[in-house]
Amino acid sequence: MNTASLLIELLTEELPPKALKRLGETFADSVFKRLTQDGLTEPGTEVRRFASPRRLAVHLTAIRPQAPDQPKKEKLLPTAIALDAVGKPTAPLIKKLAALGATLGKDCELTDLQREHDGKQEQLFYEYTAKGALLAQSLQSAITQAIEDLPIPKVMSYQLDSGQTVHFVRPAHGLVALYGNAVLPISILGLAAGRTTQGHRFHCTVPITLDHADHYAEKLLTEGRVMASFEQRRSRIEQALKTKAIPDQVVMPDALLEEVTSLVEWPEVLEGRFEAAFLTVPQECLILTMQQNQKYFALTDAQGRLTNRFLLVANIQSKDPAVLISGNERVLRARLSDAKFFFDQDQKRSLASRIDGLSAVVYHNKIGNQRQRIDRLARLARQWAAAVGAQPDQAERAALLAKADLLTDMVGEFPELQGIIGTYYARHDQEAEEVAQAIEGHYRPRFAGDELPRNPTGTALALADKMETMVGIWGIGLAPTGDKDPFALRRHALGVVRILIEKDLSLDLSQMLTQTQSAFEGIDSVRPDLNALQTFILDRLRAHMREHGHRPEAIEAVLAQCPDRLNQVPKRLAALAEFMMRPESESLCAANKRISNILKKSVTATALIQNQLLKESAERTLAQMLTEIGPKAEAAVAEGRYNDALAGLSVLKAPVDTFFDQVMVNAEDLQLRSNRLALLATLHRSMNQVADLSRLAG
Repeated sequence: MNTASLLIELLTEELPPKALKRLGETFADSVFKRLTQDGLTEPGTEVRRFASPRRLAVHLTAIRPQAPDQPKKEKLLPTAIALDAVGKPTAPLIKKLAALGATLGKDCELTDLQREHDGKQEQLFYEYTAKGALLAQSLQSAITQAIEDLPIPKVMSYQLDSGQTVHFVRPAHGLVALYGNAVLPISILGLAAGRTTQGHRFHCTVPITLDHADHYAEKLLTEGRVMASFEQRRSRIEQALKTKAIPDQVVMPDALLEEVTSLVEWPEVLEGRFEAAFLTVPQECLILTMQQNQKYFALTDAQGRLTNRFLLVANIQSKDPAVLISGNERVLRARLSDAKFFFDQDQKRSLASRIDGLSAVVYHNKIGNQRQRIDRLARLARQWAAAVGAQPDQAERAALLAKADLLTDMVGEFPELQGIIGTYYARHDQEAEEVAQAIEGHYRPRFAGDELPRNPTGTALALADKMETMVGIWGIGLAPTGDKDPFALRRHALGVVRILIEKDLSLDLSQMLTQTQSAFEGIDSVRPDLNALQTFILDRLRAHMREHGHRPEAIEAVLAQCPDRLNQVPKRLAALAEFMMRPESESLCAANKRISNILKKSVTATALIQNQLLKESAERTLAQMLTEIGPKAEAAVAEGRYNDALAGLSVLKAPVDTFFDQVMVNAEDLQLRSNRLALLATLHRSMNQVADLSRLAG
């Protein structure tokens, strides 16, 4: 069957820039998926997605005009219902066949229907060849489904000239549906398909007629001055930014690059400048002003310092770029003047003078205000300071100042700068550098993969901040549910996990939870289930360890023995992975599981092994080896030498196997039975000091 290319384009008003990429991908993928389901694509069909500010489009190669006929077998009805007492077709059977487009005596005979037993009763089946779907019919369903599938942030309602009300993300003005060079008769959103589209708003003022589906991208580019491919536009913008930035480096976060790509159809990168006097303002403020308010790209020198150059991406190729640049420079100058004003005004008051003002800032109506909160943070940071290598006085001071920048004009304008601005102002106030860095550091890690606090004081404060948030919010009944986590408790839990592990801190998680709960004394509304909260944190640990390549069963084996010292978990997992490479490991894990099952069923074991009751040679040998191996393993675990502790178990394989071959554990003599169970209990403890090996048995 001959095939041809297919083009679908929906022309609209400017689409939401932050959603454009997903809208384009969903639109194209939904159309392709439906056509594939209907058998209209070939194995080698290529999908090309287009998304620009004013259009969503998809180009598909090798599309069939009609899908191949398909043999089908449909279950109709139980024979007892389909046929009457004399074997004649009943009304339900005739109706069922009609629903499949078949008529008895015309499309099939009663004798053509097959009888099969489904295990309960006899059923009638109808085998036939279904005509393949026609492209136009399938495409109408495909584009309707594609519109329904779009992840629209907010739906608009608008009226057509005919009076019809349409609901869509933005008003739609045109629909193109070309199969090769032919227009397909489909419609959507009150629009009938044609072959005419629009180019750039300013560079192309006449309609563009598309003669063939394969010429879409080229025609838009050459005649319409529109680069329809999102990825092509992004690549062009990225390369132009890098070239224009030389000799500096461009600050180019993905989110900003994608948003700018979504705002332009014909990108032109231009360079502007601002007064060097503005560089006295913290560069984070200036960069954020450029990015958020104006969608400009900041430039930094080789040392990472902000320069007074910036780049902008215009949606027009101006005949006089200087005019365009000058206008943008004026707008930016006003924005930067505001930032400088806020910065200068803020520095007239110290952070310390703002602390008491936090009493007016509500943290949560069931927990209290930010002033009360920083008292809790100060208590916890001081308590944990020594364990993280910080000075208690500095940890307490940092905690008291940590939230003071919430009352500054700069954070009021740019909430994203909380902590960062606090660090600048603390330095201006001549606070200790350790304290200043901790104010910014205590928010870390802010997101997955973010850096941890850089200094010990920041580490103590970060732990305090995250633990206080989790215990407090959990304690008032606002634990995360499903995918809802408005207070980011999952992120806080992962932050605690990462800090304890990556900084190798020996703080006890259970004790930290208890100490944090104590900080809420006097607030009756905070009643956390600490066991549930610890499980929640350990779930984040499990996911974190799986991401680092550890097997789930190994993680559970370690957590069974080490649920509180999170910094020890990766070390134990590494030692366990090495142990499992040994030839003896499989047998020892199986024996450990067998011992676990025996001990679970017994309550007669004594606390200590009584040597005089060791009657068999195999049990005496095993007991003797345990007196040597047990203390060594215990000492190795205490010193964190988990590899040594597990390696020492290898010599137990032979005596353990011999014991189970030659010794009856459940002897009739109760004293012998109890002593042998005590021997197994001692063996079990010695083997499981690093991890519960029974969980690794096959």
